Amino acid sequence: MVDTTIKLVTPSEEYRDENGIWQVREPIEREIFAQANSVDRREFFSGGTAGYRPEFQFVVFAAEYQGEELCEYEGKQYSVYRTYHVPGTDYLELYVQRKVGVSNGQ
Repeated sequence: MVDTTIKLVTPSEEYRDENGIWQVREPIEREIFAQANSVDRREFFSGGTAGYRPEFQFVVFAAEYQGEELCEYEGKQYSVYRTYHVPGTDYLELYVQRKVGVSNGQ
């Protein structure tokens, strides 16, 4: 099942500390194993009608995913727009689209 790694990213966040002073929590990145797949025709078109631009499906161990909304793969950042727990397995499918407004140095 495993053929690559992806980084799951929890973005930076502003919060007020106990003294009421604004602080910035740095982003958290975790690298996990995944299987990278192209999205099928049905996902591409149904995602498109819902306003998404599906690019990849990553299959990961469900226990390793903690609700992150961003991931990085091959140097590019993607947003997770949908997840699906594969019935009868320990796997979760993450459906991602290219993160809009991120240049990734290109």
